[in-house]
Amino acid sequence: MSTLQDVMAQLRLAGTAQNRKVYARHGAAEPMFGVSYKDLGRIAKPLKTDHALAADLWTSANHDARVLALRVADASAMTKTQARRWLRDVDNYILAEALGGLLSQSPHARALSDEWRDSPKEWPASVGWFIVACTAEQADIWSASELRGLVRQIDAEIAERPNRVRHEMNGVLIAIALRDESLRRSVLELDARIGPVQVDHGETGCKTPAIAPYVDRTLEHRRRMAARRAAKAAAKAAAKAGA
Repeated sequence: MSTLQDVMAQLRLAGTAQNRKVYARHGAAEPMFGVSYKDLGRIAKPLKTDHALAADLWTSANHDARVLALRVADASAMTKTQARRWLRDVDNYILAEALGGLLSQSPHARALSDEWRDSPKEWPASVGWFIVACTAEQADIWSASELRGLVRQIDAEIAERPNRVRHEMNGVLIAIALRDESLRRSVLELDARIGPVQVDHGETGCKTPAIAPYVDRTLEHRRRMAARRAAKAAAKAAAKAGA
């Protein structure tokens, strides 16, 4: 079993000055080593799921260690208290989205999203809305009528919400549009009315995706994948019948 000291040593060796500059432009703050996402994946793989180690990594306050913590933490073991405690440390969108992604797999996803979405603070609201983006297609978490209510809320509030919250709301609209055809019509009508969502990404190459084209591309990709699966299933059935 890897210890915190072992993992921190691996992170330190993998870090680069260039990555520290890049991550700083994305809002990450010191202390950090500047570990690439490829190396984070390499380090995370043998660790598998280790919730105790994740807690230690988070407590270190090192940015790279916290990103790694969110990769190896056990979503099912996250309590609301721990989630709230980790949220208090979030100070950039990298951690906000990674925490939201982890919590979207937890039993508390809906409750925490409901608790945080309306916060006037950027990072709690961002995490709350990102959880919606990750779970909008799950009927056991959101009913269609609840999602319509969120579309109306976004319509009323998006222009005035903090910068990164607008980005996450944009992602929520995309996710809701992918849920079903009726919701898609509602989202696309809103998109046509309000136009592109304005988000300041600073000195980075990041962009907030245009909703309608992104939805179209995703649906086309899903159609191609479904056709490919159907073709494989047909070929397998034909081979079995001819055997």
